[in-house]
Amino acid sequence: MEYFNHVLFIWLNAPAQPAASVLFGAVFLAEWLIWSIPIYLGAGWLLGGRQLRKSVLIAGVAALISLAIAQALGSWWPHPRPFMIGLGHQLVAHVPDASFPSDHLTLWWAVTLGSMTQRCTRTTGSVMALTGIAMAWARIYVGVHFPLDMLGAFVVAMAGAWLSWYLAPFYMPAAYSLAQRVHLYLFGALIRRGWVRE
Repeated sequence: MEYFNHVLFIWLNAPAQPAASVLFGAVFLAEWLIWSIPIYLGAGWLLGGRQLRKSVLIAGVAALISLAIAQALGSWWPHPRPFMIGLGHQLVAHVPDASFPSDHLTLWWAVTLGSMTQRCTRTTGSVMALTGIAMAWARIYVGVHFPLDMLGAFVVAMAGAWLSWYLAPFYMPAAYSLAQRVHLYLFGALIRRGWVRE
């Protein structure tokens, strides 16, 4: 399995001198696109109604569960990243920590799959799923992850999204109430002016 992981990595990893346009796209997907997750969750909460806010909470809880599982796996089995064993070309800086599973893709897929469990965000989740495939390629292309790190992230995110959906009836009333109180406290002035939904 490790041999297959290495061979597939070499096939997908960037050449020594990649085209500037391809490199720009890969770095954007690998490093910067992840910041759309907090924007998506924040905008969904601030601009959405009750159902959208509940969907955002489910996606957020899926992310927390999935990242906790990913951290536990990384501590239990600290698999090295490609550049730590001198394999391929590394095009972005990264700390030499455990590669499996990818935290980037775990977060992305957890929010994606968590969104897909809810009818009001299913279309958004489907678009994010396609983008997640591109992000997975990019993380390999820039040399910071192996292909199996991406597969591991998907499996972990599936588990986290399922747990978040399954346990929602137990945590949602308290979580929604708390989030709503925080929302009213932080944005009370903007709500009174009509700039943010109550």
